[in-house]
Amino acid sequence: MSHQIVVCGAGIVGLSTALALARRGQRVAVLAPRAAVPAADPDRYHPRVYAISPASQRFLAGLGVWDAMPASRLTPVSAMEIHGDADGQVNLNAWQAALPQLAWIVESGEIERVLIQAVRMFGIPWLEDRCTGYHAGAVETESGARIQAELFVGADGAASPLRTAAGLKHESQSYDDTGLVVHLNAEHPHQGTAFQWFRDDGVLALLPLPDTADGPQVSMVWSMRSERAQALLALPAAEQAARLEALLADAAEGRLGALKVRSKLHGFPLTLERAQMVAPGIALAGDAAHRLHPLAGQGLNLGLGDVEALARTVAGREPYREAGDLRVLHRYQRARAEPVLAMRLATDGLHKLFASRATPLVWLRNAGMHWVERAPLIKRRLIAGASTN
Repeated sequence: MSHQIVVCGAGIVGLSTALALARRGQRVAVLAPRAAVPAADPDRYHPRVYAISPASQRFLAGLGVWDAMPASRLTPVSAMEIHGDADGQVNLNAWQAALPQLAWIVESGEIERVLIQAVRMFGIPWLEDRCTGYHAGAVETESGARIQAELFVGADGAASPLRTAAGLKHESQSYDDTGLVVHLNAEHPHQGTAFQWFRDDGVLALLPLPDTADGPQVSMVWSMRSERAQALLALPAAEQAARLEALLADAAEGRLGALKVRSKLHGFPLTLERAQMVAPGIALAGDAAHRLHPLAGQGLNLGLGDVEALARTVAGREPYREAGDLRVLHRYQRARAEPVLAMRLATDGLHKLFASRATPLVWLRNAGMHWVERAPLIKRRLIAGASTN
């Protein structure tokens, strides 16, 4: 089989890549097993949620998928409270940067559902197979097929089979932290506010979700030292819920009242990763290209930025160049170098800053938060920077 562009991966980044390229007139196909997304349940929410920045919202709207998501499943974030590990605190509000929202909290399953529908409606071919090898500019698949294309896009996740098969360089550093995610019933309404605590035992975030029949609901993302997290994950369900609720009562300082577990607890290892982003006939996007600490909640936004830049660069190439021409792909790599590096340095730097227990650093970081809290111009720049990723 021969195609112009083949996107390996059918997650959010992969499907949005295929759709963005197709909408710019490129002949593109998706290579991945089909995964059914169950219908939305009014009181059950997908375990993984994302904070979608204004820039990502505009991109998804441009693809025609944002308005296809039910408004009842989207939660606008109008404010954010960030607490240090002493008395430092920063409060960010959308109005401080003249924005209607800081972000939107959206379930992974809802974005995937509308992207799958859009890919079908656009008539993009879907090759139900899996990449297992790469040789001489062609992908070999699980079924034994050999697929040729001008360009293969690796949007197939942090363990990217295409990246591995093609032998692209990849560096990975473990944080020795585990990300714990679960949905919680809250005693008090969140009022569209996201909360974050930088603590000596990790970073805790509570993200607003739509209310359910049980009342207010938030999604917890807690990056916790792996030894402690694994001990919590190993507990029987009832004991695990009671233990987690006790930990939250202390960590969240009663900000939302009592927090009660309402879904299964999931855990995943946290790593800092980067890969060779391009090679002749290959481009990586999303987690296949880079992976960050989730404390800033910018991983998917960075991936969607990759997609937008790749589609614009490939579609805007000279007519005599193929989609996989390395000179074209280097333009994509240069376009993403600064935003990816900036976010990598910011998230890794914050993690290192708050991981240190040295008394001078504890004082310095909390004093810095007090300073930012009293500096409206700095707040506007922080909000503006986050909204463009």
